[in-house]
Amino acid sequence: MAPTGLTAIQIRQGHPDFLDLPWQLPLAEWEGKSARLVQVPRGLSRHEVLFVSYGKAIYALKELPPRVGQREYEVLRGLEERGLPAVVAVGLVKARTGAEPSEAEERSVLITRFLDGSLPYRTLFMNQGLERYRERLLDAMASLLVRLHLGGFYWGDCSLSNTLFRRDAGELQAYAVDAETSELHERLSDGKRLHDLDIMEENVAGGLADLAAMVPLPPALDVFETGPNIRQRYERLWEEINKEIPVTPHESYRIHERIRALNDLGFSVGEVDLVASGESDHLRMRTIVTDRNYHRHQLHGLTGIVAEEKQATLLLNEIQELKATLAKELNRSTPLSTAAYRWLEERYHPTIQKLQPVKGGTDLSELYCQVLEHKWFLSEREKKDVGLERALEDYLELRKRQKDPVVPALLLGGPASPSLPRPVEISAADETQEPTSQREAMGLFDHAEVDLIYPIPPQVK
Repeated sequence: MAPTGLTAIQIRQGHPDFLDLPWQLPLAEWEGKSARLVQVPRGLSRHEVLFVSYGKAIYALKELPPRVGQREYEVLRGLEERGLPAVVAVGLVKARTGAEPSEAEERSVLITRFLDGSLPYRTLFMNQGLERYRERLLDAMASLLVRLHLGGFYWGDCSLSNTLFRRDAGELQAYAVDAETSELHERLSDGKRLHDLDIMEENVAGGLADLAAMVPLPPALDVFETGPNIRQRYERLWEEINKEIPVTPHESYRIHERIRALNDLGFSVGEVDLVASGESDHLRMRTIVTDRNYHRHQLHGLTGIVAEEKQATLLLNEIQELKATLAKELNRSTPLSTAAYRWLEERYHPTIQKLQPVKGGTDLSELYCQVLEHKWFLSEREKKDVGLERALEDYLELRKRQKDPVVPALLLGGPASPSLPRPVEISAADETQEPTSQREAMGLFDHAEVDLIYPIPPQVK
């Protein structure tokens, strides 16, 4: 009779071996049996899920039937190979668990790397003040589905609970977490794509209805309208990146305009197809996009920095501003690579060094972006450019004061601080307006610490 415990384990290189965990027990009985267990904000799951820490790294363990676990592991590996936004599969464990060997059942445990700095959607709306992330959440969900579908991924169970959100220079980026019912194709058919959208609408309504039974939802987050709203945003974005436009042999500039427009949306263009149209002197141009990491790739190529897409956009804007300043000072054109080097040496590295004491669980690129947003906020308030150094000093001072338990109440609408504007609640009717100094809002985001969040300046939206 086979004993209970670990029977097989496959772990990718660069991660712990996980052999010190109590595999002879089902996950539901691990409480008190391992000192590695940690609590992190999490969404709902139909399966048992636990989190364990090894040093600074946190891993999610999900118990599944063997075939389901193997399939999900392979799908997540496929998503990683295609560069699609999803959690990273680290390994798969097979174990026999039960009180007696004769009653033991074989189970698999999927191990994924916890997405640092991420939050489930419930956390965004169960805390006072975070409801102003509603628009960003809807955009993030629509963008996630577009990217997954472009990559040939059929989700099969798209929902808010199966998604994690991570801040990206004041915006949100969404990542797929669950892939039990998913499929990978070379190209996703329209039928599969539309079916995924139908499932999303139904699941979003169900998830919000469950949440509404626990806490009052913001008025703008309607149980039955949110899913269709995400779908409308998805359809607008899908149509924009897939539309075909007519060009004549003398309009080659329109090809470059189209590529730049897609790059501005963050999409990298892999191919441009020109095919004959019904008119003798016209061609139809179709662009094939590969991912929504255009600015991430550009920033990494220039500086070696790995950042999220909106973070990269914000940092590249600062490099471009420095390039223009250098050209004016030197009275000659300056290569972008030269400006990037000067930016790293004179701005980024010195600033990051001073931010180390308040880093906590926040990644460095996000911290730097928060300083830039703080600089923009102070400049708006004072009607002049306050400079990076002044913004950094003020930002660090605010972070020190946030150790005082009174400060979170101030950020969420308590008595106004002398150097901190009282947050302004944004109604549904106001959400489409451009940001102004009167509408700056601040809120809590990170579960590990308090962070300052501002709207992104219009030029980098």
